[in-house]
Amino acid sequence: MNNFGTSEPAVVVIGAGQAGLSAAYHLARTGLEPDRDFVVLDHAPRPGGAWQFRWPSLTYGKVHGMHALPGMELTGADGSRPSSEVIGAYFDAYERRFGLRVHRPVDVGAVREGEGGRLLVESSGGTYATRALINATGTWDRPFWPRYPGQETFRGRQLHTAGYPGPAEFAGLRVVVVGGGASGTQHLMEIAEVAAETYWVTRRPPVFREGSFGEEEGRAAVAMVEERVRLGLPPQSVVSVTGLPLNDAVRRAREQGVLDRLPMFERITPDGVAWADGRTVEADVILWATGFRAAVDHLAPLKLREPGGGIRVENTQAVRDPRVHLVGYGPSASTIGANRAGRAAARAVSRLLETVPA
Repeated sequence: MNNFGTSEPAVVVIGAGQAGLSAAYHLARTGLEPDRDFVVLDHAPRPGGAWQFRWPSLTYGKVHGMHALPGMELTGADGSRPSSEVIGAYFDAYERRFGLRVHRPVDVGAVREGEGGRLLVESSGGTYATRALINATGTWDRPFWPRYPGQETFRGRQLHTAGYPGPAEFAGLRVVVVGGGASGTQHLMEIAEVAAETYWVTRRPPVFREGSFGEEEGRAAVAMVEERVRLGLPPQSVVSVTGLPLNDAVRRAREQGVLDRLPMFERITPDGVAWADGRTVEADVILWATGFRAAVDHLAPLKLREPGGGIRVENTQAVRDPRVHLVGYGPSASTIGANRAGRAAARAVSRLLETVPA
């Protein structure tokens, strides 16, 4: 710490979800010591990343593709327990086992240019002057709410996936679910069991994926997302280019008419939604399962965005500033991708620290 009360770790990691913990683990493996050489800042109240905020009905048995963190497997988990509890406990044990010393809750307000080639990380837990930054802030804090005419006049309830409480609160209600992704279909199938009426609305016809999804298909999907990031466009999720898996539960829902999709409505009325052809639907609730955007507003002072609106990233490195690495961003937003990105970022940062004088 200098005379002005600013800490000077070599590396700051922002975010302690899958990507952030992976990066911290690999930084420690290179010989850097937590709280001396690097610090991990996380705004959440407890371990678990975004998983801790998932709705109670999303049990661990319903989670698809949860990949273990590096160096410690998740074994013996009860599939009937909420995923928020299972994965939260796993992340907590992981942090303690490897002594990662995550600082929480700490909100990072801005990262800006400092003195002597360092980045200045301004947070509720203090100011850090660092030689390198690994940003692992994910998307959960930036739910995307589309805007439609009349939205402010709706007399019912509007909520987003980020605030979805589980199906019980929708018992006996008329619910419009907006969104064609995995969350939208999961919400819809749960709510349909208790609601008076459900309606599924999407901008584009959903694509259901038959058959297995192997490594080749996975690489192709990741490559599509990666290309957008290389071009400096806002990243899409990997799921958005893979389609929806057609499992037994989805087949039943289609047979029962639950997954009968309607095109996007034109406007919202005080009592529901309306289409351009004059059709209307009365609703008590509109649930926006419309996804999330990358939570990177705190990086705005560094001017990393391209004209296309995204941050151009090669491997994990921000093209406009080699001191900044983004993990869990775009193609590394899956759990296995986050692990790989964390390792790649830690190795790149280690090389930077060796070649650039302190």
